[in-house]
Amino acid sequence: MIRLYNVLRKILYLSKSKEPQLDTPETKIVEDESDSNLGLNKALDTYRKLIEKNVSNPTEPLSDKEQTSLEGRIKEIEEREVIEKVEEHDPIEIPCEKGKITIGPPRLTRFEKARIMGARALQLSLGAPPFITIPKDARISLDISMVELEKRVIPITIRRVLPNGDYQNIPIDYFL
Repeated sequence: MIRLYNVLRKILYLSKSKEPQLDTPETKIVEDESDSNLGLNKALDTYRKLIEKNVSNPTEPLSDKEQTSLEGRIKEIEEREVIEKVEEHDPIEIPCEKGKITIGPPRLTRFEKARIMGARALQLSLGAPPFITIPKDARISLDISMVELEKRVIPITIRRVLPNGDYQNIPIDYFL
């Protein structure tokens, strides 16, 4: 339906007469097509409406030269190749060579620290044995997990993932 509307608008813009001229064969072809370009058509309609608002004088319509320029730009956009599916990429592991961290900062981020301390505190509260002697000033399991993280004795590996799916597993003792 929207495709039909766009075709009719083009006919109106291209014809100089006041009444629209409809060709039935063209409308039959449009009706048979699927709405595969629905998003593109909506975007082009919005673009057309934005450009048609004459900035210098909003009450006047666009001149013939400006209208031709607009139609040329819209035709150029319509002719662009649309990539519908991105090729599949199998995620691969990026190895840690000689303690070198290639993804992200060389330190633990605050989010990684929070996740590690929270997971370890939960383990301790559920009865897991601590990896250090419990300090006298530790009142809760979170205090013990903080000390364990500072001493880097927690056997946890951080996985940092890139947007394409590639990842790097980093042992906690590689961080500064």
